[in-house]
Amino acid sequence: MAMAAPTGSAAPVAPALCGHLALLLLLAFPAAHGYSFPQQHTMQYWARRLEQEIDGVMRIFGGVQQLRGIYNENRNLFEVKENVPRKLVEKVAGDIESLLAKKVRALKRLANAAEKFQKAHHWQDNIREEDIEYYDSKADTEYDDPDGEEVEREKSNSLKLEFTDDANFKTKVNYSYAAVQIPTDIYKGSTVILNELNWTQALEDVFIENRKEDPSLLWQVFGSATGVTRYYPATPWRAPNKIDLYDVRRRPWYIQGASSPKDMVIIVDVSGSVSGLTLKLMKTSVYEMLDTLSDDDYVNVASFNEKAKPVSCFKHLVQANIRNKKVFKEDVQGMVAKGTTDYKAGFEYAFDQLQNSNITRANCNKMIMMFTDGGEDRVQDVFEKYNWPNKTVRVFTFSVGQHNYDVTPLQWMACANKGYYFEIPSIGAIRINTQEYLDVLGRPMVLAGNRAKQVQWTNVYQDALGLGLVVTGTLPVFNLTEDSSDRKNQLILGVMGIDVALNDIKRLTPRYNLGANGYVFAIDLNGYVLLHPNLQPQIINFREPVTLDFLDAELEDENKEEIRRSMIDGNDGQRFIKTLIKSLDEQYIDEVFRTYTWAPIKSTNYSLGLVLPPYSTYYIQANLSDQILQVKYFEYLLPNSFESEGHVFIAPREYCKDLDLSDNNTEFLENFIALMEKVTPDSKQCDNFLLHNLILDTGITQQLVERVWKDQDLNTYSLLAVFAATDGGITRVFPNKAADDWEEEPEPFNASFYRRSLDNKGYIFKPPYRDAGYRELDLENNTIGILVSTAVELSIGGKTLKPAVVGVKLDLEAWAEKFKVLASNRTDRDQLGSRRCDPLTSCEMDCEANNKDLICVLIDDGGFLVLSNQEDHWYQVGKFFSEVDANLMSALYNNSFYARKESYDFQSVCAPEAQSNTGAAPRGVFVPTVADLLSLAWWTSAAAWSLFQQFLYGLTYSSWFQTEEVAGDSMEARETSCIMKQTQYYFSTVNATYNAIIDCGNCSRLFHAQRLANTNLLFVVADKPLCSQCESVKLLQAEEDTSDCGRGASFAPSLGVLLSLQLLLLYSSASRHPLPPAACL
Repeated sequence: MAMAAPTGSAAPVAPALCGHLALLLLLAFPAAHGYSFPQQHTMQYWARRLEQEIDGVMRIFGGVQQLRGIYNENRNLFEVKENVPRKLVEKVAGDIESLLAKKVRALKRLANAAEKFQKAHHWQDNIREEDIEYYDSKADTEYDDPDGEEVEREKSNSLKLEFTDDANFKTKVNYSYAAVQIPTDIYKGSTVILNELNWTQALEDVFIENRKEDPSLLWQVFGSATGVTRYYPATPWRAPNKIDLYDVRRRPWYIQGASSPKDMVIIVDVSGSVSGLTLKLMKTSVYEMLDTLSDDDYVNVASFNEKAKPVSCFKHLVQANIRNKKVFKEDVQGMVAKGTTDYKAGFEYAFDQLQNSNITRANCNKMIMMFTDGGEDRVQDVFEKYNWPNKTVRVFTFSVGQHNYDVTPLQWMACANKGYYFEIPSIGAIRINTQEYLDVLGRPMVLAGNRAKQVQWTNVYQDALGLGLVVTGTLPVFNLTEDSSDRKNQLILGVMGIDVALNDIKRLTPRYNLGANGYVFAIDLNGYVLLHPNLQPQIINFREPVTLDFLDAELEDENKEEIRRSMIDGNDGQRFIKTLIKSLDEQYIDEVFRTYTWAPIKSTNYSLGLVLPPYSTYYIQANLSDQILQVKYFEYLLPNSFESEGHVFIAPREYCKDLDLSDNNTEFLENFIALMEKVTPDSKQCDNFLLHNLILDTGITQQLVERVWKDQDLNTYSLLAVFAATDGGITRVFPNKAADDWEEEPEPFNASFYRRSLDNKGYIFKPPYRDAGYRELDLENNTIGILVSTAVELSIGGKTLKPAVVGVKLDLEAWAEKFKVLASNRTDRDQLGSRRCDPLTSCEMDCEANNKDLICVLIDDGGFLVLSNQEDHWYQVGKFFSEVDANLMSALYNNSFYARKESYDFQSVCAPEAQSNTGAAPRGVFVPTVADLLSLAWWTSAAAWSLFQQFLYGLTYSSWFQTEEVAGDSMEARETSCIMKQTQYYFSTVNATYNAIIDCGNCSRLFHAQRLANTNLLFVVADKPLCSQCESVKLLQAEEDTSDCGRGASFAPSLGVLLSLQLLLLYSSASRHPLPPAACL
């Protein structure tokens, strides 16, 4: 533990006095070799010398004052504009509303036309496939067989179309036709499908008319309840690498549009009769059932035998978001069959869950889904107690597996509670039967008519046809046909959808006038972000929406919780708050002030927000009307000027429509120069604001070179480079050769040093980041540089703004030597080694002469090593200091020099794990216990029959006995999304100088720590550890995987033993249980 010299606690007195006394004795008396630990005033003197040296260099080379003067001298070349948050939010919300309103008009036109076409359609029993003319999107798709063999194509009567490249769709399309996609597991020649194709063909004319009215329309899609998808314009289907499992009824937009919000409790029978194949079918059924739920729904899953219990840690209904569904899916795999069936226990648990009014729920449709292999009890008394006579909870029952039980009780339960009964005899029936319940839930919507026809906008998801991230407006399509008694059909025909690319919405939001740390965001009614700079999914599964909560996109606090709630409630507002933010590189935490302004986007389920720091209230807008000056400044962008004026990096922004973007900044600059030779900055195809500001900043930074940098010798002050970066998008690095080692982002708004300098006062040090695995050999022959930067603050007419950041790049080795001298007792006249201490003449240790006994370091506000007097630390600069000296870093944290912030990254990527065995047997094969084998009752039970089913199934599909799991879209191990815990450190409010003892008995260490004024540095002096007994827990700064990926050990029974067991089973039970017909297997 570390005992501090100044303590704020009065008790206990005795230990405190002992600690103080020990510290005073250690400080006052020299050690045996004649040296004593430096006194506090000595170290404060060293700190002042360091502060003065840093400030002196930055004043000479940073050029902050000179750059202020340059801006003032060029005051006639720009205007200072104001960002008015409420007006900005109002304008952007209105623009987004107008964009979406155009899509809504097209959507309603399609939905009305579909209902009219279907009502006028005459059903044909004898319709044939050759009678229907359509483009089958899969006809031109190449599919790969998992075994690498060529897949024989199914014969098709599809139209043969020609396609042309289209920039809007990022693929080849045909605007004259729509395309049809039919799921792999649906027979496209069936009467139902052919009639569906017949009447939906009339939609093509409406698709085309919509596009004529609004050429910006993207995909127009009708997803049918039969599984047929008709989309416009036509394009070949994008096949996945392996099995194509796409079914429109499982898409996020379809699920949201096809039903109203629901509360669902899934109960699964795990009694002893449910084993082997039946249990596996139940687990898969629950998995598929969860996929029919959206973020508007709430769910819980429980298993039951004699008692009911939740399968996961959730004790009540939770939102059916991706994160929660993933937990359910993982935990369902752990269900084990044992005991006897008690339906009463399962249903009572489910009704109690639905009646819990103390939690957030959908409070719309309520339902119970029961999966079982059969039973005789009807539990009428439970329904009378909880659900009758109003029947507010629908009950759906699923008979799973092949058995001879009487299913009448299951049918009765469903029909008596406004539900439906389904059978799942095999794995092929799961996907269809677990989504059929949506038809039942759709009936009230159809009966409600126009009151239920509300356009809904989805959250963000990945388009299956390659548009990238999109949102979709959805509208249900109702069956308006009537029977002979004039009763409505009560069925949903499907869902109509129109896509809007996320980038099209982003283009309506301001960016560069908000500054590097200002931004626009938007959330939906669930609090998920539609727009946010931190919405950056690393892996996108096209089957799932991209869900990131606003409180997960930012560091959560009470203010943001209240802002989120207000936005969800559809209110507008504004709040000025102090909050914590994470740096762009996620290494640092800054405490900052921000103004949040928000308002609803009318006619949508979105709300828009704007975040502005105080210094972004105003911004510069260049006005270079003088074309001669434009040409003069533009010449400083030409590479032939770099040798004398320094290298220029330009931010890769969309300055003009015809500008080719490139990740290589040299190539991008060449493209930019080539375009500027053809057009002027005032051209209509260019963004005049961006171009004028870029050219203005080119000239202003060049003047900084002429007035400050050219007249100075960088080597005298051990500098590798000087630089300036601006809001206009210019980063100028001097001298030109320093650009070879420049590793910062060419876009200043994406550079961590730039954004942190704006938010922090003084000089911000940024060492090159080194992770824990960094080795000395990685940079053996390269010069290491440390960036030091500071913002340039202007005050023009009482308006404060920060349009630029300037700084220097220190030579690590040279400054490490300088650091030792500045933190030493010698003066400029002293020569190294001239001072000697012996037992008779004591003197204080310092960081230069006593570097074998004394550790002196500079650590930044994130806890990363910046400078050290230890040569073996030089190649550890940039590492989290706990990796260098865990004992000392723990003491700094325990003495409140650092505070810690933990958060979670829900968009992280984890490497694939090695295949491991799951459960206690391969692929859910039921292995009987010794007690089972000795029991005659077991041999005549359903469990024995189930085991025999597994055996026959295994003979047909040998892979059933293998332990690896089957993936839906791909059999390959691949990276997956996961949740990573992040820990960052930042300075606490302690600013005083501090002495303390790290108490380790005979191995105690003294240390002193002090913040350096006007910097983000902590100066630390400490004894070198004398022995390894003083160990402490290493603080972690790197990401940690918090996903629950643990799997139990397993064993795979011998196939020979299993075969013998199955034959014995067959022989023993043949006389009591005749084999069912082959069709039942």
